[in-house]
Amino acid sequence: MRSLISGSAFSFVMTPEGIRLNKYLASSGIGSRRGCDTLVQQGEVIVNGDVCLNPGYRVQPGDSVRASGKRIEPLLVQSIVLHKPPGLVCSRSDENGRATIYEVLPPKMHHLMHVGRLDLDSEGLLILSNDGELSQALTHPKHNIEKVYHVTVQNAFENSILSQFEKGVHTEVGKARASSVKRLSSRRMEMTLKTGLKRQIRYMVQAVGHRVKRLVRIRIGDLNLDNLAPGKWRALEASERESLLALAKAPKK
Repeated sequence: MRSLISGSAFSFVMTPEGIRLNKYLASSGIGSRRGCDTLVQQGEVIVNGDVCLNPGYRVQPGDSVRASGKRIEPLLVQSIVLHKPPGLVCSRSDENGRATIYEVLPPKMHHLMHVGRLDLDSEGLLILSNDGELSQALTHPKHNIEKVYHVTVQNAFENSILSQFEKGVHTEVGKARASSVKRLSSRRMEMTLKTGLKRQIRYMVQAVGHRVKRLVRIRIGDLNLDNLAPGKWRALEASERESLLALAKAPKK
């Protein structure tokens, strides 16, 4: 039997095997997994009235967990998918007074952090979450999660620039390359990245003598933007989360 606490766009699942004590503590937001190991080993954690010195203890539904004298409940994990419109900053507030992505979200979602970012003029798929494991999986360079973009440039381009992008071009932020690029039309291309240099696509396009007119992220890993309208959001499904984590953990070629 699984114990599930759920609500709009969030869930916390307790499996029949329970959840490791250090993970349970970390999910409450009191520290990192390693920091929680230390807390347990120092005798600061009490489970069902007894001191527990084993970080690997499996917490079961109904267990009472206290740390440093306080009752511990795991945070409800929330993750949403947003179709970011152009003209919004990926920030909680902007020193220049520009509108932010949080202005298209209800107040109950304002505690979520954007996982990665899209620049002011870019649009498309953006994940916001308080799920540390998911955020780490999607942003750490070692995981090489693919991100796919549709890029429209101001003028028609030659096919030769596609191979340039795949080989790598020198930009003002360093050498940058795409994992793959394909032509969609005379001025549109689909570009896949596994790296995340700031404004990478815009700098790459500029390096070959063109300028980006429109930039839309359509996919992260196997999560697609689909028909989500600009400015709209939806909950990230549990199956989608697990799929993204599996991609991050998969052996790299």
